Amino acid sequence: MWIKCPCLLLGSTHNQGYNGPMTTSLMPFSELTPDIILSAVESLDLPSDGRLLALNSYENRVYQVGIEHSTPVIAKFYRPNRWTTSAILEEHSFIQELFESEIPVVPPLRFRAKQTLNEIGGFRFSLFPKQGGRVPEIEGREKLEWMGRFIGRIHAVGALKAFKARPTLNIANFGDEPYDYLLKHDFIPAELLSAYQSTITLALDAVRRCFDRAGVVNSLRLHGDCYPGNILWTEDGPHFVDFDDSRMGPAIQDLWMLLSGDRAEMTVQFNHLMTGYRTFYDFNSSELHLLEALRTLRLIYYSAWIARRWDDPAFPMAFPWFNSVRYWQDRIIELREQIALMNEEPIGSF
Repeated sequence: MWIKCPCLLLGSTHNQGYNGPMTTSLMPFSELTPDIILSAVESLDLPSDGRLLALNSYENRVYQVGIEHSTPVIAKFYRPNRWTTSAILEEHSFIQELFESEIPVVPPLRFRAKQTLNEIGGFRFSLFPKQGGRVPEIEGREKLEWMGRFIGRIHAVGALKAFKARPTLNIANFGDEPYDYLLKHDFIPAELLSAYQSTITLALDAVRRCFDRAGVVNSLRLHGDCYPGNILWTEDGPHFVDFDDSRMGPAIQDLWMLLSGDRAEMTVQFNHLMTGYRTFYDFNSSELHLLEALRTLRLIYYSAWIARRWDDPAFPMAFPWFNSVRYWQDRIIELREQIALMNEEPIGSF
């Protein structure tokens, strides 16, 4: 099972120095036919039974492929021009580190001299074992503490060394650059351009003040997109199925997306997370100043992510409401609400 929630998907949207085969940029997966998908699996000496199920993932293409007399595998085909080969292998290495530390994650299968990244017909791909589970509702003390322990263990490993080929979450690449892209490519309706520009300028100023108040915080290897849609829950507890957005950044990036509700509710939820988290890794409370700032950056980044993918035919079909006047009106209101929240004191922690 592989699920991506399009309304929350973070997905890196800029070229990471891709150094592999090229495909048509406007329709990057147009040549990824069922025959190529099945051939990719069979090229690794896994006999397909011909069953093929497309799973919900917009940034990449992910399929469940049936295997003769065995459990199906998950085939992930990476979007061309997004990550370098080094960056993908760095992600795989991080997942393997976590797995070897007995943390419940799903590493890619290894083939041919322990190779995890493969290529066919101009597409890079990896295979993963199929993992069961359901997307959870992260609520209540027990689940929040469990998630806190889970993420704390990931961060304890993530802090041991740094990514070299993958980016760092910062204001420049999650705020300034996405904003510039939207302006330069005329995605903002003319009648809302002035309001959007003034609002996002104020929002980014508030983000910078939040980072200033937080001071120096440690940057570590993160999951990067830690929302419930990337978590599967079984009787044995939670596990992550996708580290595609792994990057360097502050620990709170992997925590704030599990919070919801008003200020009081989020404070209670966060303290439950911390009960579990601090069992395995320390938390710098100064990072609470970044909570609403990171939420604001994600909102800006998300709009630019869809805009960059708008020439991919899958995106207009999946997001028909994007780029309407109503969409940008809602974004302006959303950012104004975030400005108010960033000017408040952060939520409390024990």
